Amino acid sequence: MTLSIGRLGALTTAFALFGAAGASAQTEVTFTRDVEPILQRSCQGCHRPGQMGPMSLVTYEDVRPWARAVREKVVERVMPPWHLDKTVGIQQFENDTSLSDAEIDLVARWVDAGAPRGNPADAPPPMNWPAEDVWRLAERYGREPDLVVASDPWTQAAEGQDQWWQPVVPTGLTEDRWITGMEVRPSMGGGRRVTHHSVVYLQQDEQPGDHTPAVAVPGRGSYLTEFAVGKIGDVFRENTGKLLKADSRIAFDNHYHSVGEEITSFTEVGIWLHEDGYVPKYRVFGRALGVQQSMATLDIPPGKVTTHHAYVPLTLPARLENYQPHMHVRGRSMSMEAIYPDGRVEMLSHVENFDFNWHVNYVYTDDSAPVLPAGTIIHLTAIHDNTAANRANPDPTQWVGWGQRSYDDMYHAHVNMTYLTEEDYDAIIADRRARRTSDDD
Repeated sequence: MTLSIGRLGALTTAFALFGAAGASAQTEVTFTRDVEPILQRSCQGCHRPGQMGPMSLVTYEDVRPWARAVREKVVERVMPPWHLDKTVGIQQFENDTSLSDAEIDLVARWVDAGAPRGNPADAPPPMNWPAEDVWRLAERYGREPDLVVASDPWTQAAEGQDQWWQPVVPTGLTEDRWITGMEVRPSMGGGRRVTHHSVVYLQQDEQPGDHTPAVAVPGRGSYLTEFAVGKIGDVFRENTGKLLKADSRIAFDNHYHSVGEEITSFTEVGIWLHEDGYVPKYRVFGRALGVQQSMATLDIPPGKVTTHHAYVPLTLPARLENYQPHMHVRGRSMSMEAIYPDGRVEMLSHVENFDFNWHVNYVYTDDSAPVLPAGTIIHLTAIHDNTAANRANPDPTQWVGWGQRSYDDMYHAHVNMTYLTEEDYDAIIADRRARRTSDDD
């Protein structure tokens, strides 16, 4: 699975549930009893001191001046950022920070009532958020990363165009090891301010099978992990992992933008390894699905809304662990469907309102992760809006093609894929059917 910022820390989901359930019977909605638990679960991951949110939403004093703005963003489902269409496809995710209709109603009613504080005794305990200079997964694994690889530093000018810094750094490994978890973080002292995102690729000698290319992105390597707003790394399920070979190299793709002052930054990858000698049953492959088709076919005329398709066949059964669509400022929506060998088509996930400012990674639960047979074709449909109606569009008169700049565009989906044997595929499908039958009874 893959972690998002909204899942970090000891989240008090129970408080949010109790608040949502009980508020309908209450005549007054208050901050302490009803709204604060929602903010803890779904907002404070970004809206707290030192984070990327433009204001803190930790205390009543923090929130009160912004109450009407909070109401607007929540009611319009702009915040918290969760752009998945809730009417189609899979809806069970490990990192779901979205608000229910009942929670949205609570926030709206609270603001409409004058944003009362309520009884301080009703407030949940404050969140114990991790410090910025610690590895957040260290608590999960009970130790610091086994391996840390850092990019060479880059100094971003106070003004100017966005830049890419693409150093390649050896891992220093002298033997093959298996990864159980990864975390990516920009350097302290301003790195988060200038780093829009950092894609991390793996370069190593492979003997690729028929099911996956050794190099997912030409010239860079195979997709390993990423830092972006809404995502910090990956935690892999039991009996799975990514293979890090001896003499391997990490290729960084750090995307920087200017913020009004000169800042020097670098990116670190913290890697937790399985114990020496352990080999998991399944190897997880990071895929940038559709990237090569995007590079070859993306063509967006000025003033037009365009639709592009990518088709990725599976030659082995596979479980899809997550879905993270990637486009730039003209990206509007992207769906991922499964076309089964018998011709049946199933919508897996659809992001209706893509926002380049938020690279949300949707991590399926153990029970909801799509398990697909060999011969399935994964179908991506990407829609770009190059018209003046797109408020994020810098210039609707430009003809746009594939490119790394934010003002260029692209489309692909970052997906961790676990390839299965036919026997394991049959066993997983049989188990899921049996549990569904049991639940129906």
